[in-house]
Amino acid sequence: MDDPVLLTGAGGHVGQTVYERLKDDYDWRLLYHTQPSPEPDHPYFTGEVQDTDTVRPAIEDVGAVIHLAGDPRRDAPWRSVISNNIDGTHTIYELAVEAGVEKVVFASSNHAVGAFETDERTPEMYRADDDFRLDGTERPRPGNKYGISKATGETIGRYYHDEYGIAVCNIRIGNLNEDHPPIDYERGQAMWLSTEDCAHIHDCALQADYGYETVYGISDNDRKYYSLERAKEVLGYEPRDNSAHFDGDERVVKPD
Repeated sequence: MDDPVLLTGAGGHVGQTVYERLKDDYDWRLLYHTQPSPEPDHPYFTGEVQDTDTVRPAIEDVGAVIHLAGDPRRDAPWRSVISNNIDGTHTIYELAVEAGVEKVVFASSNHAVGAFETDERTPEMYRADDDFRLDGTERPRPGNKYGISKATGETIGRYYHDEYGIAVCNIRIGNLNEDHPPIDYERGQAMWLSTEDCAHIHDCALQADYGYETVYGISDNDRKYYSLERAKEVLGYEPRDNSAHFDGDERVVKPD
């Protein structure tokens, strides 16, 4: 990817992780909700992602967008979900068409399929010996209104791929909470995405060739109910980390 890349939601946890680890690999354009401190090393813009006057100069002349901006709260109220997440995503795609952007990497979420975690499946589905897997071909089953917005974002991307030929990769991100997994929380171990693997899967999504894809963004945990096969096959994703390789905050096994 030689063209500039726009990173929306650059001030969020995922945005900071992607930018800090890939800072020197791309010609970034950064979109923040509020003024960043300290100022980043690349051109940046501030404002609402649903505001066309904010997004239009940020997306000009870029080749790809990593779209992370939105209200990340799982209990986000509907008015905020509509404005920040759904309208914001629609704005990104509309202006991507206007600017001739070739690729959008969309930060979807585990919450887009959260309702698969039923009482009949949990907690067994979080354990290493359980073979239940979601692989990205299943229909969304949002677990909350935030999940509705992420499922809607995936559908918006489907339309803009089919109608305008934009390459779209939806990454259903697990739990990027800290540099080590929550050892006493089975679901947290199954959902864990390390900072290194988070940056890596977004890097892969920028580099790979595809049409419209939905993949899961977790580390290669022994405990998991998300399949990583599509991310490995289509994106070339090679996760390094595994929640089973930690005891508390200490790594006890390091992959080769």
